[in-house]
Amino acid sequence: MNALPLVSVVVPNYNYKRYLNLRIQSILQQTYQNIELILLDDASTDGSEEVLSDYQDHAKVSHILLNEHNTGNPFKQWFKGMQLAKGKYIWIAEADDLCELTFLEKVVPLMEKYQQAAVCFAGSKYIDKDGNVLSYDMNKWKSAIPPYAVFNGKTYAEHNLYWRSYIANASSAIFRKSMVNAQNMEQCLQMRYSGDWLFWFYMAMQGDIIERYEVLNYFRQHNQKVTVKAENNGGGKSEDIEIVRIMEQHLTHLSRYKRCIRRGMLYNRIAKLSTTDRVKLQLWELLRQKLNGTRKDGRLERLNRIARLFCPFFFLPVPACPVHLNRLSVSSRYTKQLSHASHCIYKRAMV
Repeated sequence: MNALPLVSVVVPNYNYKRYLNLRIQSILQQTYQNIELILLDDASTDGSEEVLSDYQDHAKVSHILLNEHNTGNPFKQWFKGMQLAKGKYIWIAEADDLCELTFLEKVVPLMEKYQQAAVCFAGSKYIDKDGNVLSYDMNKWKSAIPPYAVFNGKTYAEHNLYWRSYIANASSAIFRKSMVNAQNMEQCLQMRYSGDWLFWFYMAMQGDIIERYEVLNYFRQHNQKVTVKAENNGGGKSEDIEIVRIMEQHLTHLSRYKRCIRRGMLYNRIAKLSTTDRVKLQLWELLRQKLNGTRKDGRLERLNRIARLFCPFFFLPVPACPVHLNRLSVSSRYTKQLSHASHCIYKRAMV
């Protein structure tokens, strides 16, 4: 096994003592054994350090670092782990999640096979606080799918990541350390809620993306999660607005229609937040200031969403197609129909 590339597994923890031992065991018992384990604690108050201390002499554990003060930012822990990592690949294994013992065995060989790949991520299922698998389908795969698919990174960034974070959980992915740009990480570190979305976007701009169509990761849902807090206080949406602005600086060829639809998605999602009217008004004003997004964009996005029910590939967003199919977007015939139909909807919505 030592002939295989080293994988650095970073476990950032904050007050997850309840889940920590099971999580660490799911990593140490991987069938792929050439790993180093980096355990990080962000000044937990629940006694997590007692669990971590049990592993201080383990041969696979290279670092155990305990912060004296909480950083308030999970991505600072990510970055610390990346700086300590000696492996060719890095896996951010969140402390409250779980995985199949074959996770690394199934994703590392794909990264080795496709040397231009920046990220490989597997399918996930939600689990509750007690580890029970939830019925919600977060993958939304079709019935007939190949074992995996490889996507051009920049195409994936435009057709997938621009619209939402397709890599919903960091624990489902490994990435190539050599493709991490420290300068780009600085922008991610300024964010508390959505920095992972921006990180995956930057990684896609560096190299290809591999989707592994097998459930190998279990994404735990509970009230302590950062994403839950982001929805409640609106902080996540303010960061989403900034991330879309940053993406558009890199995706300079985006059409006006695509940009309007994206602004409309943000506008309508702000409207659905479980927060006060005051916070919603502040977010809509931020959207107007940073992206010139207005209620008209929200109307356009709703019309586009209705049209997609009848012609899903004629209206946005259109997901990227795998590189190995030699087809990076819809055909020219469909593109012309998309352009014409989009123009008609755009004119109607802007009236």
